Amino acid sequence: MARILVVDDSPTETEAFRSMLEKNGHEVLTAENGADGVALARQEKPDVVLMDIVMPGLNGFQATRQLTKDPETEHIPVIIVTTKDQETDRVWGKRQGASGYLVKPVSEATLLSEIKSVMAG
Repeated sequence: MARILVVDDSPTETEAFRSMLEKNGHEVLTAENGADGVALARQEKPDVVLMDIVMPGLNGFQATRQLTKDPETEHIPVIIVTTKDQETDRVWGKRQGASGYLVKPVSEATLLSEIKSVMAG
């Protein structure tokens, strides 16, 4: 299965994602903020990154842009997973290079479907 990096500053959200993903056979890596997420993605080269937007320091839009513009990590699909449900946020996320955009709370079926979709290219 996939190695998935969850970048979220909420321990509750991170554990919810970890639980859903691990029970479906995925390996989960975690980071608490955008800067750590970018560093970990460069180091570990996960198959997919789940990226929150609202985080201290480097936000999810900035972190997504760094990952998708870096030759080392541009091949890794980033799925933004956020409470921000405005069309402008969706458009901006795509412009930063995100492959997918999900709004919290995310059902397990939706999350797994989106991961499968972005990994298929």
